[in-house]
Order: sequence, then structure tokens, then C-alpha cells
Amino acid sequence: MAKKAKKVSFDPKVFLASVNGGRTIVSYPKREVIFAQGKPADAVFYIQKGKVKLTVVSEQGKEAIVAVLGPDEFCGEGCLTGQPLRLATAAAMTECEIMRLEKGTMVRVLHEEPAFSEFFFAHLLTRTVRVEADLVDQLFNSSEKRLARALLLLANFGKEGQPEPIIAKVSQETLAEMIGTTRSRVSFFMNKFKKLGLIAYNGHLEIYRSLLNVVLHEEPHINS
Repeated sequence: MAKKAKKVSFDPKVFLASVNGGRTIVSYPKREVIFAQGKPADAVFYIQKGKVKLTVVSEQGKEAIVAVLGPDEFCGEGCLTGQPLRLATAAAMTECEIMRLEKGTMVRVLHEEPAFSEFFFAHLLTRTVRVEADLVDQLFNSSEKRLARALLLLANFGKEGQPEPIIAKVSQETLAEMIGTTRSRVSFFMNKFKKLGLIAYNGHLEIYRSLLNVVLHEEPHINS
């Protein structure tokens, strides 16, 4: 019997590099804004390297981090649904290499390339699941458990591939914004995790798999 042909995995970076027109690749230094809340939404951004944070500022001036994204993820896709203005600001947390795809180009390649469409919609579904998990996390889990989960996500746990060190200089203020608590609470739990050997500092922040125990076994608390 003939052997089945091995399925070739789809590489979005290679595919997007072959798209004709309507795309540019830009390098962003740390902290540089990629697009800003309230500005016209006219393109989708594909993260090739680095980490990007999405923040929203309320009318009262309160800022919240709503997502942290990494390689092979998209941001700014709201323009595809007719969103005229950006609802959030995207900024580089590390040095980033990002491909900007004009709205018309993105629509065209989604129609022309089924493999890319499948990859993109899988991304959207994954983001939706993550948003739902973030909401449950915020509503029902303690600040300690929310911090552990945020650190694991930053270190790539739960995705394909090996966990990685958190190379971004993520401040305790940023972590506090991500999980909706105070800097002092983040500092307390970071020191606790370090003493327990769940994380380490050695020029960068390293997250160990044992931190999963905080997420998996701690009983949920409310209003902590």
C-alpha cells in the first residue's frame, strides 16, 4: 500500500511574504505605538517577532491592558468588520517586527487562499476563547491566581512549542494593570512565587512549569 503523503504545515510568514502589494514590514522599538485608539482602522497587523500589548483608555483617563500578543498573532483585525476607528492602542513591549496588511489586501488573500483563511479564523477562535477565559479569571479568581495565569501566558505556556523566558521587561505596574490589582499585591505574590521556586530572576524573568499548580489547584476566591 502506498504511504499517505505527509501533510505540509501552513507557514503564514512565508505565505504573507509572497503577497503582492498592500503590505509592508516595519520594525518597532520597545514602547513604540503601532496604532492608536481613536485613529482610523485601515489595516491588519501580523506579528512576526516580539510582543505587543493592547491597551484601552476610558473617557475618565483610566488605562487597562486588554491583551498581550506574540509571534504569529494578529491585531487590528476589527477593521475587517467595518470598524472605522481603533478601539485600542497597540504598542511594542519588546523590539518587534510586524507586517502591516492593508484592509483590501487582507480581504483579498482571505478569499484567495483557503489555508490562510483557516489559519486566520483559527486565530480568531483562539482569541475568543482567551477573552472568555480572561473574563472568568477576572470575575472569580484571586489576584494570586490571576497573576500566575498572566505569567504563564507571557511565557507561552498553553501554546505549541516549548515555554520561553519572558524577555520583555514587564514591570510590576504592567502586571498589575493586566490582572486588575495593585502593584503592592503583585510585588507580594512575585516574592512568594520566587521563594517557592516557581519563578526566577536572572537577567530576565523565567517561569517554571510548577507555577501551573497555582492555577490548577488553588480554590477560586472572590473580591481578593
